[in-house]
Amino acid sequence: MRYLDKINSPRDLKALNTTELKVVAKEIREFLVRSISQTGGHLASNLGVVELTIALHYCLNSPLDKILWDVGHQSYPHKILTGRKDSFDTLRQFNGLNGYIKSSESPHDAFDVGHSSTSLSAAHGMAASRDLQNQNHKVFAVIGDGSLTSGLALEGLNNIGRSGTNLVIILNDNQMSISENVGALSRYLNDLRSAPGYINVKQDVRDFLQNIPVAGKLTKSFIEKTKSQLKYLLLQGVLFEELGFNYYGPVDGHNLRQLISVIQNVSNMQGPIVVHVRTKKGKGYRPAEQEPLKYHGAEPFYIKSGISKSKSKSIGYTDVFASKIVEMARINSKIVAISASMPTGTGLESFKRHFPSRFFDVGIAESHAVTFAAGMAKSGMKPIVAIYSTFLQRAYDQILHDVCIQNLPVVFAIDRAGLVPGDGETHQGVFDISYLSHMPNMTILAPKNAEELKAMMDFAVSHNGPVAIRYPKDTPSILYAEPSSIAACKGEMLEEGERIAIFSVGAMLDTAHDIWQKLKTAGYSPCLINPRFVKPIDSDILHNLKDFTHIFTIEDNAHKGGFGQMLQHTLKELNITKPKLYNYAIPDKFLPVGKRNELFALLNLDSDSIYNDIMEILSNETP
Repeated sequence: MRYLDKINSPRDLKALNTTELKVVAKEIREFLVRSISQTGGHLASNLGVVELTIALHYCLNSPLDKILWDVGHQSYPHKILTGRKDSFDTLRQFNGLNGYIKSSESPHDAFDVGHSSTSLSAAHGMAASRDLQNQNHKVFAVIGDGSLTSGLALEGLNNIGRSGTNLVIILNDNQMSISENVGALSRYLNDLRSAPGYINVKQDVRDFLQNIPVAGKLTKSFIEKTKSQLKYLLLQGVLFEELGFNYYGPVDGHNLRQLISVIQNVSNMQGPIVVHVRTKKGKGYRPAEQEPLKYHGAEPFYIKSGISKSKSKSIGYTDVFASKIVEMARINSKIVAISASMPTGTGLESFKRHFPSRFFDVGIAESHAVTFAAGMAKSGMKPIVAIYSTFLQRAYDQILHDVCIQNLPVVFAIDRAGLVPGDGETHQGVFDISYLSHMPNMTILAPKNAEELKAMMDFAVSHNGPVAIRYPKDTPSILYAEPSSIAACKGEMLEEGERIAIFSVGAMLDTAHDIWQKLKTAGYSPCLINPRFVKPIDSDILHNLKDFTHIFTIEDNAHKGGFGQMLQHTLKELNITKPKLYNYAIPDKFLPVGKRNELFALLNLDSDSIYNDIMEILSNETP
């Protein structure tokens, strides 16, 4: 029997010795590769933190002690060791195991996460709460080096450092390299400085120097200067030290004995501490070690070769955007592209290769990305900011304050809009229409297919003001796929009709068209409308509907603040009162993990459910 089979909680780890824990690490890696090859999921980042996770749970007493994982990309070993390994075949599946940290899933999940850089602020809040209640449990936050680029993480560092509270930050560094000599010296210094005796000696020296008479002040100053210079010379954690932390590291993140020793030592120290841990993404699985980016979010794959099991990759909206922006940039030298650490996910890798001087990856810093784009637009460039819908939420104030107030020509390419498969409530892009539509000067578009996305990008770059184009992680519809141009603020009548109108917002076209066909079969003659412009709404089309009896809107945004509610307000402004308006949109709740079609069915937003509801409405209201 494997050791892993007998581990159902962190308590089971504590009975093992270091040699046995190394075997557990090997078994966890084998388990992760085998499981994720079937379900897909985050692989490289999880393979890199196996020993770190084991050491944390071996030394701490979860869930009494709090371990906060930033983002959650590296939380799978934690889930395995906290009683969820038998559920891994449901990972990121409908009604299955969440791919991120979810406190409703386990008491060992201290704080819900999905977006990066939240762990430090949350951990500080937990530590401050502990102190106010005179509790004595430990608080650890694990954050990656990439997440430290976020302003939120830096704000957390600044406040933790000056607070003096007992809190340990584990900096999981899987990017930078370090020379062997410096590494050996750092390990030696780390062993020395993390020993409890060293801390006591350091405090004794401080006390001794403080009591030196006036003649000794020069001695004290000299010693402190010398100590500071040596620290700058020998240690890599000067920034953290200056912020108020005690810094220890770098520590080999794959050396269990060393990790356990350091974590045990710092657990009993006072004040805020940073432990710098070096790990390797993809550790233990060669394809993931060689291509960690490819295996960051892996599709199901064949273990031996690492090749994806997907037989063919369909062209998605992101691919269409990727090719179109390169085509546009060849013609217009003012076009620049901006990413917030997601050039691959947003399709900007090709742009980066073709126009490296006009590509800017600002790291996990969405707020900076938007204001940076505003500065470029103010100076005559045409910035296109490509960010997932769920991450653009983090830059709300910058969009409003820095872009919209100045009416700057910044284009927002909003990827993963609408329902997002696999990632659950933290990543659903169902709020962008709601949080953008009330901003003056903002124009919002939603393409019905690939050709329309291309036309909308042409319009957006030519428009003198902020434009947001939203599109899902999905394959574009093949309906009405003829190339077209976009006229400002004008919608599109796809099918003429009478009495009944169906508005299909963006990627909901296939659903709406299916409903339109079923209504035609049932004897009705509805018209089918593609609004194109979510904001502003085409008033001419609405005037043509003034004598209709029913209007139905279908969208993949939240009902509150969505297209349907804006349409209702516009009809009232135009004094069009005869049609009864019905909105089909995302209800006021957070959504679970699932595929897009599964979630639409769950919400009764699939074509059958909407059609049946429309038929009931029509039958009840027909004289």
